[in-house]
Amino acid sequence: MSPNSLASAWSALFVVALLAGTALELWLAARQIAHVRAHRGAVPAPFAAAIELAAHHKAADYTVARARLGQWHGAWSALLLLGWTVGGGLHALAGVLGTTLGESPLAQLALLGAFALIGALLDLPWELGRTFGLEARFGFNRSTPALFLVDALRNALVSALLLGPLALLLLWLMRASALWWLWGWAAFAAFSLAMMVLFPMVIAPLFNRFEPLADGEVKRRAQDLMQRCGFALQGLYVMDGSRRSAHANAYFTGIGAARRVVLFDTLLAQLTPPQVEAVLAHEVGHYQRHHVRQRLLLTLAMSLLGFALLGWLASRAWFYAGLGLGDAPLAQQQAVALILFMLVLPVFGVFLTPLGAAWSRRHEFEADAYAAQHADAGELGAALVRMYRDNASTLTPDPLYVRFHYSHPPALQRLARLGALPRT
Repeated sequence: MSPNSLASAWSALFVVALLAGTALELWLAARQIAHVRAHRGAVPAPFAAAIELAAHHKAADYTVARARLGQWHGAWSALLLLGWTVGGGLHALAGVLGTTLGESPLAQLALLGAFALIGALLDLPWELGRTFGLEARFGFNRSTPALFLVDALRNALVSALLLGPLALLLLWLMRASALWWLWGWAAFAAFSLAMMVLFPMVIAPLFNRFEPLADGEVKRRAQDLMQRCGFALQGLYVMDGSRRSAHANAYFTGIGAARRVVLFDTLLAQLTPPQVEAVLAHEVGHYQRHHVRQRLLLTLAMSLLGFALLGWLASRAWFYAGLGLGDAPLAQQQAVALILFMLVLPVFGVFLTPLGAAWSRRHEFEADAYAAQHADAGELGAALVRMYRDNASTLTPDPLYVRFHYSHPPALQRLARLGALPRT
């Protein structure tokens, strides 16, 4: 095929994939909305004694509202992506900055920064609507406009300080070596490992306050649990999640000496000590079942494939021409190549989301099973029911939507597997 034919075919494939993926997401959201609304009238029988009808109604309405907002946001994102690529938006931005700043690595870094800033500004109305519209309407938002602004500025600064040097290194490697993609992957891998240490110890405390779990029954139960599991934990911390949201959660983070379990203060306010112990057992289960290691290895393997693919695409004229960058010299497009790849990859990756979601749900089942061996399965079930209720999580999701988007099993499946359905 001629270069022009290749570019045209690639452009058509990209547009078709984007439209197909967007249509799929809109259809899945419509199924979720219809399924949840159809089951809004009554609490599922296994939960009738534990979940009030008003709470079930709230969960259904919240789920529907989130799905509708997601539909609008998804359609907007697709139009914006078309504008950046075949619509010529990235071409125009690269042209303006190239004329003004030249083609040095720092100028290319400026292009990356300008693209990220414009993207953040274009997404800002959606974030504001989600935080001060949707979340506030259902009683979950506790952030203020001032805190929202401070968080945004702080996040931008931290991102620039962390990602800027990595991006500059990649841009330099792209000019310096034919095997830049391999060295770039090595730099990315080192950065990812470093972040698993730095995030819990340095970065997360910039946004939230973390305090060691106070003495009391919860701490005593936690220490006994860790001893039973033979799990050496560097820290058990409480995070001031209530400063921004009423949602409750817990998570495991870090590796090696930086590993720790974090409990939201909202979680401690909602659950009894035995329930907190069961939730902690679940989080320890993720580590003891090697989920953290597996996800890290998968991330590194997939990123290696991604860098290799980018290394090949970056030298193909049709890759640029098919996405609106046909008349720019390849030697000047290091930053453009990175941006285009970041834009294109999710377009095709959307069709693989069921695989990642299924793998994540399997991990959750395994962590639940581990928790049932080292704590009370009934208490974990009661904790999950309380969290479903207080977080307004629907008990009746659409099964196909679950296959694509649920990283955690639906309530009925999860509690049935645990043998911890509420007693009627």
